[in-house]
Amino acid sequence: MQSPPSIATKSFSDASAAVARLEEIYERNTKFLRDRFEAYVGGEAVTTRVRAYYPFVRLTTATHARLDSRLSYGFVAGPGVHETSVTRPDLFRAYLTEQIGLLIQNHGVPVEIGESAEPIPIHFAYRRDINIEAAITTSENSSVTRSLRDAFDVPDLATMDDAIANGTFELQPGAPEPLSLFRAARVDYSLRRLYHYTGTDPEHFQNFVIFTNYQFYIDAFAQLCQQRLQAGEAGLEAFVAPGNVITHAGGVTTTGTAPVRTPQMPAYHLVEPDYRGITLINIGTGPSNARNVTDHVAVLRPHAWLMLGHCAGLRNTQRLGDYVLAHGYVREDHVLDRELPLWVPIPALAEMQVALEEAVEDVTGLEGFELKRLMRTGTVASVDNRNWEISGPEVIRRMSQSRAVALDMESAAIAANGYRFRVPYGTLLCVSDKPLHGEIKLAGMASEFYRRRVGQHLEIGLKALERLKQQESERLHSRKLRSFAEVAFQ
Repeated sequence: MQSPPSIATKSFSDASAAVARLEEIYERNTKFLRDRFEAYVGGEAVTTRVRAYYPFVRLTTATHARLDSRLSYGFVAGPGVHETSVTRPDLFRAYLTEQIGLLIQNHGVPVEIGESAEPIPIHFAYRRDINIEAAITTSENSSVTRSLRDAFDVPDLATMDDAIANGTFELQPGAPEPLSLFRAARVDYSLRRLYHYTGTDPEHFQNFVIFTNYQFYIDAFAQLCQQRLQAGEAGLEAFVAPGNVITHAGGVTTTGTAPVRTPQMPAYHLVEPDYRGITLINIGTGPSNARNVTDHVAVLRPHAWLMLGHCAGLRNTQRLGDYVLAHGYVREDHVLDRELPLWVPIPALAEMQVALEEAVEDVTGLEGFELKRLMRTGTVASVDNRNWEISGPEVIRRMSQSRAVALDMESAAIAANGYRFRVPYGTLLCVSDKPLHGEIKLAGMASEFYRRRVGQHLEIGLKALERLKQQESERLHSRKLRSFAEVAFQ
């Protein structure tokens, strides 16, 4: 086995020093793999396996006691050894510093940093997707004949599951308890999927995320962000579009190249210091897209995500352009039935609901009983059939029995994955048609509707997130999202 010299495990009582050690181990080990792989592609014979390992964080405690019972994260559930492997400590520096600092503070013991037993796949030694097999196949040097898997570790999808997050993880005898919802390779996998689907690097994603299902919102967001940057608004650093096209404060674009083809789910980022800006992603149509993108965004550990989109109004009293604030979901989309059974409730989160309702009041000027003219709080049904309205009376009957007030295809999956991954979630939809009551969305009326409502709807979402930013993260990450024996990391 070719491996870099082993690094001794060390204890740290300072979180910043612990994270620096994680970076040192990670950077050395990934550089070792890149150097050996590039020599291999260049024709150098590799007669033994090449392997390097992710760094780990470990906490050992002998007591159930902790300093602050109000917290929803930052502590382990009980005595024992708790550990997780770590990737990209440069990207997660602020996050890791906070999480490790809380562990040291709440338990009064140091953490240990060392090399884990989890190998780094050669694909993940690079920051961006590279076509490794193609590089080998097209190499002019005929000495590159052995299978890549004979020489290097490759991603093992069988070990990159979400058992910890799903509550199905089974601890092996003598193994340490998990510290985080995601181990290193699972995080690395999602970091590369994010670029693939959204067209932007994970470094640009912000901690407050909006998902939408219409390009109109993207256009309005991009225009607004450019205006705010050109006006020199305090606290804004940049606006990032697909292709990592970065417009800095003052409106100067310095880096990146717009892609020839729009990514499947393009992401746009209004960047603020410490990742406190806003990311907007057009996820397109359907619950599969909603589940897919949230599976990957979750590894970045955002503070909140919202769904802003259009829906069918199910009540005759609703008007086109009315808002629906979801306080419950009928999960007829089925994309998370195995991971999150239907008997699991997806509760409304008070912090999210209050922020959204107050934002609607601010933007519309309505409050109290008058607000009911424009906004309805109720159950949202999400389905996997776009033509649900012509599927027969059984579907309509179920919607009526559920007391649903609106129907779409994405909101339930986004909320359910927020619950599953402990990410605060909320949904504010806008009624764009009422097919059960003869108001079917046609091309001409749809365009007029979008022009009238998109700007206001987006403004409400942005104001809601600004309100959430003003709260302490310890308050926003509600304890109701945590299980019996929860991992320590947020």
